[in-house]
Parts: sequence; structure tokens; C-alpha cells
Amino acid sequence: MPIKKEKPNPKVTLLMAITVDGRTGRDTRHSVDWTGREDKQFFVETTMKAGVVMMGARTYDTIGYPLPGRKNIILTRNPDRKSSFENLVFTRKSPELILADLATDGYTHVILAGGPTTNTLFARKKLIDEIIVTISPKIFGVGTSLFTQDISMDLELKHLEKRGQQTVCISYKVLSS
Repeated sequence: MPIKKEKPNPKVTLLMAITVDGRTGRDTRHSVDWTGREDKQFFVETTMKAGVVMMGARTYDTIGYPLPGRKNIILTRNPDRKSSFENLVFTRKSPELILADLATDGYTHVILAGGPTTNTLFARKKLIDEIIVTISPKIFGVGTSLFTQDISMDLELKHLEKRGQQTVCISYKVLSS
């Protein structure tokens, strides 16, 4: 009997907007209304191209609705959260199971869009392949960062570009974590 070959997991790209001082928001409920038009346009383009955007429940709640034109996967600990939208899935599954399901469905790329608890969960399990940050010309001084715990990753610079007049976009390949 032939051995069934499993499909490889989709590539996971952590895509986040940060301030010059490395903050993703003033607190976990802060919406991303502080980034510029270029960042928002880049986020839409990148997530639409991937076809899947994944985030934690608090991040989703700051947005308040599923992002159109792509599958929205929301990690939650609340078993009562249900979706009435075709493109919105609430799940308590592990990151490994989510990625395996996406591979089975034919997805090859997933955008991980926070928040810091969800980012940490994927980083701790060594499931992030690439990190893209857009740096906006803001300083909060305090606030949330990319991760909630001590995370160590070796990165390789892939690309650096100026987007518009004020935003810088940096892409890194994750070498090890």
C-alpha cells in the first residue's frame, strides 16, 4: 500500500505595523487607526494575495468584522464563539492543526496578524517563516509589542523599502527560533 504524502504546511508570515519604538498599539484594545494609508493598502494587498488572515480574538474584536475577500481564522479560547459569515472561522485548535487543515484545503500562505498572544503561540512552536513589519512614524512610549513573552529568533533581512512618504517596510526570513 503506498504511503500517503502529507501536504506541507502553508508558509506563515507575521505581518504587523509597529511604531518607531516597536509598539503595535497603546494597549491590547487599541485599533490600528494610527498607521498610514500606505500601511493599510499593503496589509490589504498582502492578505488578499495569501487568501488567509489569522489573528487572536482580541485583535479581531478591535476590527469588529471579517475582512472581505479572504478567509479569516480567529483563535479563541471561548467555545461559544460562532460565525455567521462564510469567510470567518472561530477556532480553539492548535496552530499545527489549523495549518494542517489549511494545507488540506489547498492554502500555501497564511498571514498572521496578531495580537501578541497569538504571535507568541506561533513563535514558541517555531511556525513563523517570515516577519514583515511596517514602521510608522509614531512613538507611544508604552504599549503592546509583537510578543507577550521572551522570544528569540535569528532573522535574515530579505527586503527593505520606503512605502509612501513616511512608512518603511522591512521583510525578514526566520532562520531559527
